[in-house]
Amino acid sequence: MTRYIFITGGVVSSLGKGLATAALGAVLQAHGYSVRLRKLDPYLNVDPGTMSPTQHGEVFVTDDGAETDLDLGHYERFAGVTTNKQDNITTGRIYTNVLSRERRGDYLGATIQVVPHVTDEIQDFIKAADGTADFVLIELGGTVGDIEILPFLEAIRQFRNEIGHKRVMFAHMTLLPYISVAGEYKTKPTQHSVSELLSHGIQPNVLMCRADRVLTDGERKKIAQFCNVSPENVVSAPDAKTIYQVPITYHEEGLDRAVLNYFDLPFSKPDLSRWENIVHTVQNPEGAVTIAVVGKYVTLLDSYKSLIEALHHGGIANKTRVNLRWVDAEKLEKTGLEELQDVQGILVPGGFGERGTEGKIRAITYARENKIPYFGICFGMQMAVIEASRNLGSLPEANSSELRPENPQNVVGLMTEWLKGNELETRHETTDLGGTMRLGAYPCFLEQGSLASKIYGGAEISERHRHRYEVNINYKTNYNQAGLVFSGMSPDNKLPEIIERNDHPWFIGVQFHPELKSKPFAPHPLFKSFIAAAMKQERLV
Repeated sequence: MTRYIFITGGVVSSLGKGLATAALGAVLQAHGYSVRLRKLDPYLNVDPGTMSPTQHGEVFVTDDGAETDLDLGHYERFAGVTTNKQDNITTGRIYTNVLSRERRGDYLGATIQVVPHVTDEIQDFIKAADGTADFVLIELGGTVGDIEILPFLEAIRQFRNEIGHKRVMFAHMTLLPYISVAGEYKTKPTQHSVSELLSHGIQPNVLMCRADRVLTDGERKKIAQFCNVSPENVVSAPDAKTIYQVPITYHEEGLDRAVLNYFDLPFSKPDLSRWENIVHTVQNPEGAVTIAVVGKYVTLLDSYKSLIEALHHGGIANKTRVNLRWVDAEKLEKTGLEELQDVQGILVPGGFGERGTEGKIRAITYARENKIPYFGICFGMQMAVIEASRNLGSLPEANSSELRPENPQNVVGLMTEWLKGNELETRHETTDLGGTMRLGAYPCFLEQGSLASKIYGGAEISERHRHRYEVNINYKTNYNQAGLVFSGMSPDNKLPEIIERNDHPWFIGVQFHPELKSKPFAPHPLFKSFIAAAMKQERLV
């Protein structure tokens, strides 16, 4: 029997509901239960694919090609489950489905309303997970009180009444500010948040109180009294030095006991050794390296959330601390390269548009000439091809048709068609931006004896993509002249997937996004190898 836990938030955004959902999933797994984690997003976009990273953070891509909320990355990293396009839905998608059904005549001429048509569509999404796991954890984006969230609150209220209270738990995360001048917590924001939730017919069963320190028993009792929750179900959610401490903290604070007691399930000591080992490694590094990340979205680091974690996973694998230096690619176009002079590795991540491209190319030249380990991801690979073609490959005007459509020496261009399995996918310049890239998992064949094949330990891999432009294989002679080796290709040998340099200690560019598949207990091999190469660079210095 599947049991459902809905996680809501109040008072302010960015409390960490996604991380809390993922950590709770990990703790339930440590008790031996299977979990599935899903996200309801109230915004009107059909998906986050066309949203600016500086507004919404990164777009997480699943194996089956869905562009989803970044919280699905937390779910995969903590629970180790593979999410899919059925695990994230937005208000935009809900309304698209409802209106499509209305146009088909599915509603038999009825007047379309939020209740019941929109709320029924939300419930259909929820019910699709029934039977897929022991526990389905569903995070509701936004905060209680937002106008966009109202249909979702009504839908989950109805859902609990339909399948029974003993199969549905409501967990509410709220802010508990500590006023240092007064020397006490202020519980009023939490009281108001719960009151707002009650006004929509939802009584939270568990409260997760975010604070910068652990709650005292006195505060627990006060919150319990005013919010109609038992004291043992008021759970402290203090700040942690590493996010991988959170599953352990939730167990120590009694969240798993509260959940299992609610569902009348036996409680026993969970096996959290995986997380204890990770935390020990993070807190006791044997060395440190500094990696420069040269990007264009550095004003909001959530734009690179999976990348940040994957780099730290590489550090965990090598028992070393990874310090990240964020370098604004646009500023690098106008200033010197001092910010790169004492780093042990340089990484250029994915991105879109012209802004900052010349700064990225300058950073790549610096890494190539000074033998500093270089890792180019997606756009970072394309920039590496352009850099080599300009400076070493007899193509001084090399560029991308994304940036210079009429340029005669574009070594990166729009790929109009490719095979995905047995199906031919096509694109053209006038195609909508949303959902029209090469998305999701694609196979790649590795060149025998290449650095990439040694890192992966095999000849065939599968990685997730999110891009519209490809390196043009027709310039292969120029690329070879520039010292580039194509060590990974698509099955039809038309799409370059991995490049490397034999005249460099560690220089790799990949067209895909390996960071999306990295986990703290299973670091991605490319990040593990990149950090190991950076450690060698540190010893050379």
